[in-house]
This record gives sequence, structure tokens and C-alpha cells, in this order.
Amino acid sequence: MATLSDIGVAAAINILTAFAFFFAFAILRIQPVNDRVYFPKWYIKGLRSSPFGTGAFVGKLVNLDFRSYVRFLNWMPAALHMPEPELIDHAGLDSAVYLRIYLIGLKIFVPIAILAFTILVPVNWTNTTLERSNLTYSDLDKLSISNIPTRSHRFWTHLVMAYAFTFWTCYVLKKEYEIVAKMRLHFLASEKRRPDQFTVLVRNVPPDADESVSELVEHFFLVNHPNDYLTYQVVYNANQLSNLVNEKKKMKNWLDYYQIKYSRNKSRKPSLKTGFLGLLGTRVDAVDHYTSEIERLSRKISLERDDIVNNPKSIMPAAFVSFKTRWGAAVCAQTQQSRNPTMWLTEWAPEPRDVYWDNLAIPFVSLTLRRLVIAVAFFFLTFFFMVPIAFVQSLANIEGIEKALPFLKPIIEMKVIKSFIQGFLPGIALKIFLIFLPSILMLMSKFEGFISLSGLERRSAARYYIFQFINVFLGIIITGTAFQQLDNFIHQSATEFGPSEVIPKTIGVSIPMKATFFITYVMVDGWAGVAGEILRLKPLIIYHLKIFFLVKTEKDKDEAMDPGTLGFNTGEPQIQLYFLLGLVYAVVSPILLPFIIVFFALAFVVYRHQIINVYNQEYESAAAFWPDVHGRIIVAVIVSQLLLMGLLSTKEAAQSTPLLITLPVLTIWFHLFCKGRYEPAFVRYPLQEAMMKDTLERAREPNLNLKSFLQNAYIHPVFKGEDDSDSDEAPEEFEKEPDLVPTKRQSRRNTPLPSKHGSAASSQPEAQDYPLL
Repeated sequence: MATLSDIGVAAAINILTAFAFFFAFAILRIQPVNDRVYFPKWYIKGLRSSPFGTGAFVGKLVNLDFRSYVRFLNWMPAALHMPEPELIDHAGLDSAVYLRIYLIGLKIFVPIAILAFTILVPVNWTNTTLERSNLTYSDLDKLSISNIPTRSHRFWTHLVMAYAFTFWTCYVLKKEYEIVAKMRLHFLASEKRRPDQFTVLVRNVPPDADESVSELVEHFFLVNHPNDYLTYQVVYNANQLSNLVNEKKKMKNWLDYYQIKYSRNKSRKPSLKTGFLGLLGTRVDAVDHYTSEIERLSRKISLERDDIVNNPKSIMPAAFVSFKTRWGAAVCAQTQQSRNPTMWLTEWAPEPRDVYWDNLAIPFVSLTLRRLVIAVAFFFLTFFFMVPIAFVQSLANIEGIEKALPFLKPIIEMKVIKSFIQGFLPGIALKIFLIFLPSILMLMSKFEGFISLSGLERRSAARYYIFQFINVFLGIIITGTAFQQLDNFIHQSATEFGPSEVIPKTIGVSIPMKATFFITYVMVDGWAGVAGEILRLKPLIIYHLKIFFLVKTEKDKDEAMDPGTLGFNTGEPQIQLYFLLGLVYAVVSPILLPFIIVFFALAFVVYRHQIINVYNQEYESAAAFWPDVHGRIIVAVIVSQLLLMGLLSTKEAAQSTPLLITLPVLTIWFHLFCKGRYEPAFVRYPLQEAMMKDTLERAREPNLNLKSFLQNAYIHPVFKGEDDSDSDEAPEEFEKEPDLVPTKRQSRRNTPLPSKHGSAASSQPEAQDYPLL
């Protein structure tokens, strides 16, 4: 069991590690050679150029102004200096609201910690229950609820504190939900014109023997949205073309590499082997090889594009449909389009940079089956991961290691080694296990068929949270308790408790003791992990490797930058784990709270700096993720209440059970209230806001040509010449507006507007000419 000295050693190790990272960052960030690594966002915006760009060669690489080294910690107050409205203009609403999650942590846990250490800690400490028991414990465990004897009247203190903590948490959540909802509506009202404000994605277009998908979409929206419909862009299955374009980009990168290598040493032409991993096969000239490969791929790309344009099977039963007004788009996106609720399904289109184009080619009918497959796969991934979690927990059990490996006993018993194993190794081992998890979960989300990057990240975040809740939280408590108290289970007298009472009583006392493990986890993952995030060691190394081997121009330097993003799919679930730990242990073992508060404060400063100077967010969802954040904190509150209820039942505090049952009921009612009151602002767009913005826009820009603005907004990137090839130009079919064509069916021949290429429709069509398609 980790002792107070073990926690002290772990704290010292992590504090020194974090300080070393911060010190290294403070020195590296002021070096001119690293400027694009630590300030890439300003380069992307065109507001920064290389410092010390003139003068001596050494001055271009190293900061020779020694006064700046004295001010090496100035980045901390600078990160807090930018006001929130300016931060929203600079980095977007998603980034600003993401930072508010850390602020919520501080708003919730600072008052709770003050109250807990003022009232709960003295109540827990002034008992001798653990001293008179035969359980393994440490001095820290005396601060927990485990030190309260059974049937004690002191449990009323914990009950009152549970109510106080719950009410305070709900109050903070309500205020934040209200603030963020207002921020979102204000952001949408003041935001510049974007294609997604006027566009919906329509899916599951019904097949028709007489008309193509293009004709069906045109006629359906001319009939059913005659006053608002503007234009459309059908969805093409361009996945194969996209793969070819990406392959060509890789080949061009290799060609650039070998050309640069040859230009630096003209006496020796670079060569390579064409076989497996460049180890086997015939040796050829590298420049000639990649030149011929690029030419081959260019021909394939041209043929594939022609095939997509001319093959009707390349068109998917989906389209991006744009409207003349935001009001018209809002009406279409938020209403049922046909009698059959499974056809003509409409939803708001993601902004163009948020679209995940590969999944648009997935048939809509297969999505349900895909999600079922992934649900089963995720179940097995989650519950079979208990095996390595149990192994990690065994590392914290010194006695277990000594029994399994007795020859290591002299080494393990050394104070420094023992403290390192118990106070540091379990947390870092668990962190290593979790490194590969986000990539696996993202692949699962892509297989499910989500059509936006934001949707992919939100689904991955939800699964990551569930995984951490089951494995990191419940898994550590269950397996850790089993390993830790196994000896007690075996040797405990059968007459000491009844046969059915031995396990629940022991576990009821032992669960709070896992706070010591979570303290080490918070320090390793939270303190040292956040400090490692700001150092950006991996992007720094990769950038300088690119600079040394590939870069020739200033443009090359800019392209070598890797600003990265917030990584909502991993960052937000990790924050939620700290909310869960803090809320669960606030009543059970308050000693964990100061460590969590330090994490939230440190992370807020670090990520504010990264958002201002580094991250370049891939999309803007206007804080659409906030209901997920709110819901997961509510789950943490309810879990804390249920756990406390279970603990008090093992302590035979039956009088408190009826009052504790009320807490989850009140919390669920609060969640439903917030869901009904504030969540609509995150899933719907008010028609009043849409009409107001449309009216202002018409007044300010009466001659606006909206069709030209929207027409090519949702063309697949591979049709826009984004492969950087001079020869691979976008076909004219994708640059011109879609033609209005006459319907081929007698029953649907007339539409409210005449076709450009057919005879005019009758001026007074009869009602039967307007069927609901």
C-alpha cells in the first residue's frame, strides 16, 4: 500500500518532471530556429515572420538577447492576457468553450475542497477505526471515510456534504450551460457568411428508374421548396480517386527529397531498390523512378476522374442542397421532407472543412449494420482490456511482486525503489497502455460512417469516456482492491463477520483507499502530461528533421510546421475522468482534491497558451459538443452518489439511505431541466435568428450573388486541383452550376420553375402535378 512517503516521492518526481518540461520549453520557445514550432498559428494567419531574420548566422538560430532569458516565464501571464471575446475571434468558439471546461473544474472543486478540508477531514481523522482493523492502510487513508466506524453518527456529516457538493455542482453547471448557450447564439448571429448556413445534406434519395439522382434532387426541391431552393451538388464516390491523389502527393514528397539530396551532392545520383521496404529488388535512379511513378499516377487520376464524371453509378443517393436564405435552410434541415420518414433525410451540412468525404460514399442503409458491428467490437475491447489493467494494478502490490520474483526482494525493499514502484510506476504503465486507444476508437468511428470530423471526434470522445470509466476507474477500484486485500480475504476469520459480509465489508473499506493510486495517476497524467504537451517534443524533432533533409524555401518551412489541434476526442474524456475522480472522492477521500485542482489550473494556462499560439483547429462547430460535456459531468455526479450510497450501506448507516436515494433523483431531474431549457440551442437553429440575419444581409448587400458563393463550396477536394498538380485540373463538370433538366415522368413533368433546357412548364399547373415525392 502506498504510504505518505511514497506519495511524497511520486509528487517530487512529477513536480521535478513538470518543472523540467516548463524550463526546457521556456528556453526552446525563444530560440529563432524553433519559432515555427511554438508559434505556428501566427504564421498560418500571416501575422508573424521569422525573428532575427537578418544579421549573423548564429543570430538566426540562437537567441543572443540574454535579457530575454531572465523573462523566460513570461509566457504564463501572456497566456492569460487575451480577453475571451478576442480569443473567440482569434481561435474560434470551440476553442474558447473548451477552455471553459477547465474553468468549470476550478469553479466546482476549489469551494468543495475548502469545505471538505474544513469539515470532512477533521471528522475522518479523529477516529481509530483503521488502527484497530487488520486491513492494509496508510496515513492518507485515515483522512477518508474508511476511518469512520460502522453505525457512527458522524456519517450524517458526509450525507450533508454530499447534498452541498451536489447542489453546488449543479448550480455551476446551470450557470455555465446558460453562458455557453448565449455565447453560441451570439456567435452564430455575428458570424460571417459561411456555406453551411445555407446548406443541408440530404441522404437516402429514393432510387428511380426514370430519373438520375441529380434530376430527382432538382425536381424534389423545386416542388417542395419553390421559393427558397437555390442549387445543389450531388455526392460522388471519389474514394478511389482520393487514394490516388494521396499516393501521388507521397510520391512528390519523395521526389522532392531526392532532388534536394542530389542538388546538395551533384557527384552522386541517389538510387533506391524497388522491392519490399526498399531492401529488395532492382536498384534504380531515385529521381527517374519517382518521376515515372508520378506520371503514371497522373494518368490514372485523369482516367478515374473521367470515369466518375461519366459513370452514373459513381453518384451516391445524397446531395448538398443550398438555399437562398438561412431561413429556408433551417426549415428544410429541421423538418420531415416526405411521407416516408426513411427517405429524403435532411440534416444541417457540416462546414466544408468539417466534411469527412470518405464516409459520404457509404450507403445509408448500411449504417445501422456498421454501428451494430462496432458496438459489439467496442464491448469486447472494453471488457477484455481488464486483463492488462489487472496486471498494472499488480505492480502496485510489493508483496505480490516479491512472491512472484523472490530474487528481486533485496532490490525492491530499497526505499527509493519501493517508493518509485508504488508511487510512480502504476500510473505511467497505465498511461502507456492507453496511448494506442484513441487511434483504435477513431477507426471505429470512421467505420460507423459519420460524415463530419466533429461527429467523428464526438463519438470517439464518448467511447473513450466509457472506456476510461469502466477500465481506468471501475477496473482500478475492483482489481486493485482484489489484489490489495487478497491476503485479508484468505486469512480473515470466518467468525469475525458473517460469510456474506466478509467481501462487501472489506471492499467497502478498501475502495476509498484507491485514492492513493489515483493521486499518482493525476500527477503522472495530469501534471507531467500537461507540461509535456507544451514542450511539443515530437513536433519539434520532426520539424528539425524536415528542415535538415527537405526544406529549401520559406514556404517549405511553413509546410514543415505541425500546429496540431485540441484533440477533442482524447482531451475532453481525459478531463471528464478528473471530474469523475474529484466528485467521487470529494466525500469519500478529500485528499485527492488538491491534486485535481492543480491539474485544472495548470491545464487551463497551458492549453490557453497552445490555443493562442499553436493549435490550428480543423473545423468550427460553434460549441456543439457542450451538451456532451454537461451530460458526462452529470453522470459523474450520479456515480459519486451511488458509490457513497454503497459505502454507507457497508457501514450499516441505514438511516441515511432514504435521503441518499433522493440525490440521484434530483440530479436526473436537474439534467432533464437543462436538457429541455438549453440543449435546443445546440441542436436547432432558431428561425427568428435566421430571418434576422437574412434581413440584415439583404440590407447590407442587396446585390449579393449567393449562388456563385455556394455553387462550388461542397465539391470534393480532389475535384478542385488540390493534389498540387499542374496537369490535374478540375473538370468543367464540377465548376459550372448544375443544369435544371426537364423531368421525364408525365406525372411530375411540371415544376414551379421552367427548366433551362426544356419547354416551359405550364403557368397554372394542377394540384396533381405536385406530388409529395
